[in-house]
Amino acid sequence: MYTSFLGASSGIGLETASVLAMRGVHVIMAVRNLEVGQKVKAGICAKTPNAKLDVMELDLSSQASVRKFAADYIAKDLPLNILILNAGIMSPPFTLSQDNIELQFATNHIGHFLLTNLLLDTMKKTSTKSQKEGRIVVVSSELHKMSYPEGIRFDKINDEKSYSAFYAYGQSKLANALHAKELARRLQEERTNVTVNSLHPGVIKTNLTRNQGIVASFFSRLALSFLKNIPQGAATSCYVALHPQVKGVSGEYFADSNISKAGKFVDDPEMAKKLWEFSLNLTQLK
Repeated sequence: MYTSFLGASSGIGLETASVLAMRGVHVIMAVRNLEVGQKVKAGICAKTPNAKLDVMELDLSSQASVRKFAADYIAKDLPLNILILNAGIMSPPFTLSQDNIELQFATNHIGHFLLTNLLLDTMKKTSTKSQKEGRIVVVSSELHKMSYPEGIRFDKINDEKSYSAFYAYGQSKLANALHAKELARRLQEERTNVTVNSLHPGVIKTNLTRNQGIVASFFSRLALSFLKNIPQGAATSCYVALHPQVKGVSGEYFADSNISKAGKFVDDPEMAKKLWEFSLNLTQLK
């Protein structure tokens, strides 16, 4: 079984990759820094000598990098059973990506959206050939409930004047959940044996919060009693990716390894469809 894992070089991503490798899954680690990725691979192999891991370069903030990764993966003619969309950034100052898209939206949503579309045929072929369910796991956050008041600001994605690092992060995480919802609907219509679910890993102090400053300090104090350690934070991702109880479940939002209630915008099919079309335009897939 092959999984492509985004953001596997630190935090819950590293832990999830370690657990998957320990369970016999061949993990393709997609990382921005190959040197760091190779060190992480060595660390996992030291603990699990039989682990099967490969490291490939991917910068989700760059559509050119996403396209290269997908092309290289497809050229290897590898199967793809599980795609885990875990990488992300949190609350940087207003910045535009290489493709002139607000950086959090570009990295946390558009990069994932583009890669999923480029690898979807590979997943469909793998599920048909192997007769095993393919699974796409989208790591969102409970903070998807704390986006801008209108949910996704389609006409103000790059508006620096009204930019809020915190709400823009919530917006990108809402986009994750909406993406999972709409893709699940489309795959169900096609009767494709690939499921898509989003999840909240829990409140975990990792290097994701490195840009937050005062915001990070405030939430760390506020949520101290709710903080999970990294293995606990990875548990829901591992559950949704591998557990037999999730077989056939698609379009749901998970927390604490159970189906949970997502925010109100996630159940808005029109917003999900609009986001899909908006994302197609931004990635020039249309």
